[in-house]
Amino acid sequence: MEPSTTTPPPTAGRNTRLARVHRRTMIVLVLSQIVGTVGVGVAPSIGVLLAGEVTQNEAWAGLARTASTLGAALLGLPLGALAARRGRRFALTTGWWIAAAGAALLVPAAQWDLVVPLFIGLLLIGSGSAVSLQSRFAATDLAEPRHRARSLALIVWVGTIGSVLGPNLGAPGGLIGGATGLTVYAGAFLIAAVCLALAGLIVFLVLRPDPLRLLDEASGAAGPSRTARNGGRFAPIIAEIRSNAPARIAVIAILTAQIVMVSIMTMTPVHLVHQGGSVNLVGITISLHVLGMYALAPVVGWITDRYGHRFAIWTGIAVLLASLVLGALWPDRTGWIVASLILLGIGWSCVNVAGSALFAATVDAEVRASSQGGVDALANLCGAIAAFLAGPLLAVSSFAALSILAMVVLVPLMLFVVRRIPVSREE
Repeated sequence: MEPSTTTPPPTAGRNTRLARVHRRTMIVLVLSQIVGTVGVGVAPSIGVLLAGEVTQNEAWAGLARTASTLGAALLGLPLGALAARRGRRFALTTGWWIAAAGAALLVPAAQWDLVVPLFIGLLLIGSGSAVSLQSRFAATDLAEPRHRARSLALIVWVGTIGSVLGPNLGAPGGLIGGATGLTVYAGAFLIAAVCLALAGLIVFLVLRPDPLRLLDEASGAAGPSRTARNGGRFAPIIAEIRSNAPARIAVIAILTAQIVMVSIMTMTPVHLVHQGGSVNLVGITISLHVLGMYALAPVVGWITDRYGHRFAIWTGIAVLLASLVLGALWPDRTGWIVASLILLGIGWSCVNVAGSALFAATVDAEVRASSQGGVDALANLCGAIAAFLAGPLLAVSSFAALSILAMVVLVPLMLFVVRRIPVSREE
């Protein structure tokens, strides 16, 4: 007797379950990303102002300003290794709550001008940036291959909300200060701590079943990842990148986009002020740049899924070059600099989304989570170094020269992408 045609094959039921869990995962990630990035968004704005006020020393303030970026770099790999051992739920929750602890520590630092808690708090709040980046990879765990880039891009896109709201927590922080006696900065970081803790609580309570664990079960993987078995060492990740050409191109793309974007974006406010620009102009320019980075991410994800990773990366390279050409040719014209920063954000979005989606699609399952954390850590480290070096370079040369140097940084990526190496296992 033949089986009934109405009975789905075993794989159909399994695929239906994976799709259902993926939808639930996306909802959880979107909610936690929106709430959490509000807290993360405080560091590059209010945190920078607090650094100058507490330290009263430009050199120390400069170090404090990079502390959150260094924190993201230092915590990216451990959080990735934690995901490999314990799953996404445990890693994301831990990351958000570490950042919440950092924000909470910044409340007394802001209230009483405490230097050591300032540095520790900014370092720990960098965990929020690391876990926000890891969330975009979590979105790809159970996504269909043809929708993987779109799922990743959606998580990148909702980060716009935090990037816009976070820097404006000074106003509600002032209201809290009026009721509690806290300073404006202390009140702002109190709100940030609550948001970050809430993001972790959302993940902890609702991200069930764990998407990474379910993916391992569906793919037949058993036991801890190779990185977990080897104590979280770099060797398996490095071996994967050496032997996996698509993953290698993805890493080069992500790092290149980060270096180019951070070096130019960090120095643009300084350049504009030197040219006589107002603080309001600087704020508007950076806001437009952030919109360029995130607002079009869903479109970039669709382009990547529709036309391939190589096409999206080439598009990003072209847009980045256009941005840098404007900065090199017309560095003294405010309108062109604003346009350059917008293009810089869009170009970064294209390369970063496509590169991240390519890495998620091609990295070996045994080192997936830990290597994703490692790439994010390396990207944040490269960004911190680029920001640190861009200042002296601008001081001894010019904004035009800095733009030209950024073009040179793009050359290796162009050479890698132009070679006839497949940039995904599907292509």
